[in-house]
Parts: sequence; C-alpha cells; structure tokens
Amino acid sequence: MIISPGINMEFIRCEDKPFAAGVGRAARLGYKYVEPMVHTGRELLSEAGYFHSWSMEEDPLEMKEILDRYGVKASGLSAHCPLMRPEVSVSYLTRAIRFAAAVGAPVVNTDEGIRPSWMSDEQCFEIMKYTLTMALRTAGRYGVYIGIEPHQSISCTTEGLLRIATLVDSPCLRVNYDLGNAWLGGEDPYEGLRETAHLLVHVHAKDIAPQRSGDERGKVTGTPVGCACGDGVIDWAKVVGILVEAGFSGVLSVECGTPEQARRSLSHLRGIIEKAGVEEQ
Repeated sequence: MIISPGINMEFIRCEDKPFAAGVGRAARLGYKYVEPMVHTGRELLSEAGYFHSWSMEEDPLEMKEILDRYGVKASGLSAHCPLMRPEVSVSYLTRAIRFAAAVGAPVVNTDEGIRPSWMSDEQCFEIMKYTLTMALRTAGRYGVYIGIEPHQSISCTTEGLLRIATLVDSPCLRVNYDLGNAWLGGEDPYEGLRETAHLLVHVHAKDIAPQRSGDERGKVTGTPVGCACGDGVIDWAKVVGILVEAGFSGVLSVECGTPEQARRSLSHLRGIIEKAGVEEQ
C-alpha cells in the first residue's frame, strides 16, 4: 500500500505564475506529484504566463517534458466540466482523457457542473448518463479513469455522488473524494469517504479553516481551495486511517491557496503517513 501527498496546481495561482514555474516550485517543496488543470482553446492569462492552467491546444508531451524535468508525475488532471451539457463536456472530457494518457495521468477529475434551473431530476441524470457513456468509451480505450468529485448541488451529498459515479457500468468511472467540499456541503466527510472507498481513485486533501466552516457550512457546495492541511477542521489522521483500512493506494492531492500552505500541508501529511506505517512513493 502506497499513499503519497500531491499538490493541485491552484497553490501557485496567488503568485500569477505559469505552469512550469508552479511545477518547479512544487518539486522544490518536496512534492512528487502535481495535479495540473487543463482547458480548451486559448485563455489570455495563461497565454501571457500569469496563470497555471494548460491549454489542450498545446502538445501534451511538452507538459510531460516539464514534469520530467522536475522529477514529478501527474496524479490526475483537473478537468471539470458541466456533465449536464453534453455539447460541451463530451468533446472536453474525451480530449482531456487522451491528454491524460499522453502525460501519464491515471485520472481526469470532474463534477456535474451547475445544474440548469429548467432541468428536471429525470432529465439531468439521463443527460449525465449520456455524457459519461460517450466519455467512458474513450476512457476505456486509453485506460484512464473519470473521477467524480463532490462539488455541486447533486454531488455534494454522498447519495448524489454515488448515483453519478454509478450511472454507467464501467470500471473507469470512479470517485475523486474531496474532504473539504463534503464538509462544507454539510456531509460527514469521514462517513462519505468510507461509503465511497470502493470507488476511490484519487483524493483531494482540502482542509477548511474553522471560521470558514462556521460561516459557510451547509450554505455552499464547495470551494476552489482550502487552508493548509492541519490548520483546519479535517482530521487527517482519521482520513489516512480510513484509507488504510480500505486498502487505498494513491495520492492525497492538496488543494490550498499559497506555496506556504503547500509546504505546511506536505509536512503535516508526511508525518501522519509515516506514523500510520504506510509507504510513501
């Protein structure tokens, strides 16, 4: 069993740095895994070198060259798209899957997106099933997982998350569990983690500051980034214990807002993983 800390590239956004600079910083901090974010088309801030997101118009092997240069791997790709809009998400997800395969990322992480106000329950699940069925045809060919994350109005509950993650009978449809989003959505994140453990492929190590928890819990369905792991409300020793009990091997991808928070998160998680007697790769 191997559990390793990783870092979502959002940690470098506060410094207006490009992807390569963020990967270099992550490596110097001691991370061996990063979670890049990808987008389609062209985006001004990324083009100017002020944002870490990577356009899929670029060659994926160029991204891999950067990862290899700094001795890190991609734990997954952040590829969030609205599953209830197949005209957007089928092409986006299939492209992200092929991109992930080229850079060696085992999973693309997404959620259902914002639900249109006019869409009925029956419609939203049928449309998501269609989107996922189409994307999973590509995922199966390339051996890449789709990880559904608790992040919006349906997936923020464990029941809704599991319903989306089982809409299609495919071994490539899995769960990317985000502890912080589950907490903010009003769920018990530890029970949610246990209930989804059989589908886990990737975990977002997002902690929530106590003040934010008091102000926002039950009122929002998630947040882009959290605080440093160990500074917030999530009990990471309990989380690692659940993962060990479930036999999970994979990456705890930290989602925080600054390089300093990334440094403290790595130190905190490494201490817990070592104490649990789990190998880190």
